[in-house]
Amino acid sequence: MKELATAILLAIALEGMLYTLFPGGLKRVMELVQEIPESQLRIGGLIAAVIAIGGIWAVRTWL
Repeated sequence: MKELATAILLAIALEGMLYTLFPGGLKRVMELVQEIPESQLRIGGLIAAVIAIGGIWAVRTWL
């Protein structure tokens, strides 16, 4: 549970840093995302989640 909380807080911190460093760029990205169909967003999110889980597994197994 401690690791899950740490991971979530790290994700929030990284997102906050992006908003601090590139506020205009992120606003433009959010505008572009509005134009992407929901089905493509779902597929992209699923692919990103699978890659992330695979990456976590690889790090935990080999490092």
